Amino acid sequence: MEWHYTVAAKSDMGTTKSVNQDSLTVKVANTPFGEAALAVLCDGMGGLEQGEVASSVVVRTYEQWFLRDLSRFLVKGFSEAELEQTWRQMANSCNERIMDYSRSKNTPMGTTLTVMLLIGGHYYISHVGDCRVYVMGNGMEQLTNDQTYVAREVALGHMTAEQARTDSRRNVLLQCIGTVNSVEPDFIHGDIYDGDSFLVCSDGFRHELSEQEMYDYCHTALEKMEWSVSERMENSHIMNGQLKFLIDRNMERGEKDNISAILIKAVYLEENG
Repeated sequence: MEWHYTVAAKSDMGTTKSVNQDSLTVKVANTPFGEAALAVLCDGMGGLEQGEVASSVVVRTYEQWFLRDLSRFLVKGFSEAELEQTWRQMANSCNERIMDYSRSKNTPMGTTLTVMLLIGGHYYISHVGDCRVYVMGNGMEQLTNDQTYVAREVALGHMTAEQARTDSRRNVLLQCIGTVNSVEPDFIHGDIYDGDSFLVCSDGFRHELSEQEMYDYCHTALEKMEWSVSERMENSHIMNGQLKFLIDRNMERGEKDNISAILIKAVYLEENG
């Protein structure tokens, strides 16, 4: 028996923006620990197209680490602490690069970062900003905490969750890559259970959707499907369709931001199942 991952990803500029400043990637690879999946989503911000530059720089950095360095990292012996440190160093290296580029162009720019690795029955997340990761099994759980002004106010009891959803400051970030001297990503890890669905999404994907809608289309609908390695391509196509439906629903309801999401289905199968 081995873990296998089926993935899908969609991103849309939306109805009002002239450029899509979101960047994302999702990859699956074989490793000495079995299959591994990487999802990275960055929501860029800045004048003209500079947010797109910032987000794409960070996504490429983590994608190259996964494709080039992960196997060597695993051969040395997997360590949660070392992974957290490695990812923190990468985030701060990206932070310095973007700040230098921003100064050279005299244009403020930055990006959020949410990266997730699934391997060996566990997930690991490094998080800066307000994109989110949800896990869906018997229920739906938000794994990341929004690093925003309103989320902090809710945590302190100064604002209700309902007030935060409509507050004009809901997009004010406490930190993002490219705008602070150093970045302190949250690091989250936990166990994967057979059949779990993981949703990584930008804030534009979730503003106009309820958690029940996300659960229904990104998990409940998938439970009716047959899961095997041979059917992975067809299942990925169906998952992409579910994401497109939800993105279209967001735009129909008036979402003005870029809209992006990654969906990963984790199943524990016979190697050739």
